[in-house]
Amino acid sequence: MPWIDGLRRSWPLILVSAACSAQQTSQPAVPAAAPTAVTVQSQSTPALPGAQPANVAPRYIVVLDAAHGGSDTGARFSNGQLEKELTLSFSVRLRSTLSAHGIGVVTTRESDGEFSGIARAEIANGASAAACILIHATATGSGVHLYTSSLAPTPLTKFMPWQTAQSAYVTQSLKLSSEIDSALAHAEIPVTLGRTSLQPMDSFACPAVAVEIAPLQEGSTTKGKDISDASYQKSVIDALTAAMDQWRNDWRQQP
Repeated sequence: MPWIDGLRRSWPLILVSAACSAQQTSQPAVPAAAPTAVTVQSQSTPALPGAQPANVAPRYIVVLDAAHGGSDTGARFSNGQLEKELTLSFSVRLRSTLSAHGIGVVTTRESDGEFSGIARAEIANGASAAACILIHATATGSGVHLYTSSLAPTPLTKFMPWQTAQSAYVTQSLKLSSEIDSALAHAEIPVTLGRTSLQPMDSFACPAVAVEIAPLQEGSTTKGKDISDASYQKSVIDALTAAMDQWRNDWRQQP
């Protein structure tokens, strides 16, 4: 998958705190090098600015990461649209729908600029998110491809290695992927499941799934639709929102 190769990084190591602001931002700071460790915050101690009282439940937050941006254009589709444009517009629409359902949203980018994988991971890890959705697009295949990290599961500790922080969340990420899969299947959108090594997802300290949107191919139960078709995108957005609504119930029941 070309987009995966384009996102792999070989980062030098320097000790930097991974905590950052969970505010939405169009210009996240880009550090000089990747931290060596992620400081994992518990759900009862969110990393948001301003500590919450101990008797206040943590806020349900979903992080949206629109892939590519700036000179990193991603795939080019037959209509001339670039992947970086599609992922950003899709992220904006998904954010609006999630917000309308009372779900807090943090985005890693809201403009067409250079946003490093390190900066994206810092935003995600600073949000104490219940779910992180990485948005990609492709001209191949049909429906939606869901990818979770191929890292082997490891126990959650306070300090997780930066480049493999996702290993402590792999089990939860697979459950989140299953939740999204069910919602998409209910919407009669074909789903392909996979696991891969992907940055910045492997550095995300949260349940994380890469959602790669492909055109909808003509089939026995589906009509062919272009990837930029507004009604098709809305169907995917509605399914993702339904999955995040269900995931909120699961998240609240966690210890």
